Amino acid sequence: MKEKENKQELSLEEAFARLDELVEKLEDRDVPLEESFQIYKEGMDLLKSCNEKIDKVEKKMQQINAEGTLEDF
Repeated sequence: MKEKENKQELSLEEAFARLDELVEKLEDRDVPLEESFQIYKEGMDLLKSCNEKIDKVEKKMQQINAEGTLEDF
């Protein structure tokens, strides 16, 4: 999988797939400690991005009015 320069551009599905890859790398005992810190940081950045995207979706869902139409927030 080719990494995109800006993690914000990843869809949630792409971010979750990348997180799975990072977890596999962290589970590899042959990964040097310094590299594992970099992997961990990338994972935390991805998690933050995912949380922000999910929060936006939740806010949009809360803005649905009685007629079932979405209102801007």
